[in-house]
Amino acid sequence: MSRDQLVLSLILGGVGGAWTRPDSRAEEAFSLGLARDVAREAERAALHALFVADGVTLDRKQIGDRPYAHLEPLTLFSALAALTERIGFIATASTTYSEPYNLARQVASLDLISGGRAAWNVVTSSAGQENFGGGPLPDHTWRYGRAAEFVEVATALWDSWDDDAIVVDRERRVWAEQDRVHPIDHVGEHFTVAGPLNLPRTPQGRPVLVQAGSSEDGKELGTRYADVIFTAQQSLRGARAFYRDVKARVAALGRDPEQVLVLPGTSVVIGDTHDEAVATKRALDGRVDLDAGLLRLQRQLGGADLSGVGLDEVPPEHLLPDPATVNIRQSRAQVFRDLAVHEGWTLRRLIELEVGSSGHRQVVGTVGEVADELESWFRGEAADGFVLLPSSIPQGLHDVTRRLVPELRRRGIFRDEYEGTTLRDNLGLPRPAPARARSALVSA
Repeated sequence: MSRDQLVLSLILGGVGGAWTRPDSRAEEAFSLGLARDVAREAERAALHALFVADGVTLDRKQIGDRPYAHLEPLTLFSALAALTERIGFIATASTTYSEPYNLARQVASLDLISGGRAAWNVVTSSAGQENFGGGPLPDHTWRYGRAAEFVEVATALWDSWDDDAIVVDRERRVWAEQDRVHPIDHVGEHFTVAGPLNLPRTPQGRPVLVQAGSSEDGKELGTRYADVIFTAQQSLRGARAFYRDVKARVAALGRDPEQVLVLPGTSVVIGDTHDEAVATKRALDGRVDLDAGLLRLQRQLGGADLSGVGLDEVPPEHLLPDPATVNIRQSRAQVFRDLAVHEGWTLRRLIELEVGSSGHRQVVGTVGEVADELESWFRGEAADGFVLLPSSIPQGLHDVTRRLVPELRRRGIFRDEYEGTTLRDNLGLPRPAPARARSALVSA
């Protein structure tokens, strides 16, 4: 690892039952004002990006459990771009329920509006088919095949304008040179797209690509195309193995492993003392709706029926499906199955993990103890940084920006200010040349 400083992004939105706290501002869940305040505080701390883990469905059975959805992220981030200057924006959008031309145009628009701070979190979706024609959820492998072609098309569209296509030559009355704007003429299994995109290349060359998924299909997609891989890892040993695997796959594809960042999701609960942090975590867990949480956990496990398992019992292995047979998020099913089978987690703990951090690792302790954990993963080649889930809004956010970030700076592993103006600049990633320019260099 050549990096000496962490990459830190922040999930925009609360987790678990923390919305029931009196100070949660839950009434503002769909307001620009709350998102603006979070974005500005995160930017003052020089965090790299805000992340919206979006979805395209609503389970009415769980609507009482929490503010269930988000404002559509590309729309929200376009507004936040006008209210901030340097922080990046990672918007989740589905390759199963979108079309590449429209989505490429939307993400490019955000990159142009924000001055080069846009990223697309590529997901294949594990739900939502009822809102897009009905029928069963498409097969896991089919979804990832479509996703790979989708990314190829989107990338080609972002590259369809040369960097120097716009000339604004008033004397010749030429705004852009026609021979520097190219069709893509894509005909594939899933898409037929002529192109070119009706927007020029963006400040970043093309938006940053983030991929969330740790199944075999997910790792194949991420290591081939992504700049950032978002993953759920529960142990240092498992995170190191995942990190090594990803970097080796990237290298085998002829890509530079240092230019593909691995960011595990991590929820942090900080107290003045360890006991205080544990008490805060217990209080947050006490706000969890266990019945709604059980529904969410069963869904993460591919529809497993755990209704006969006591809250303080360990779910028996025979009730937990083989993750490879699950047609939703296979990697997340693996997380919960491993915790039950190999770590002896009770049903209650599994529910609290699902509701409190969507299956991501939780770190509880003093600011020094939390920083120790993050630093050990970073220096131990288990992560290039983290996507942080604040334990609550606003207090959990303050704990990150006003306590954890200063401690990481004191240790010399987090920056004092932004290095550049674009998200790629601040992630230390190069601006890619258009595919035609890269091909010309190879030919030469």
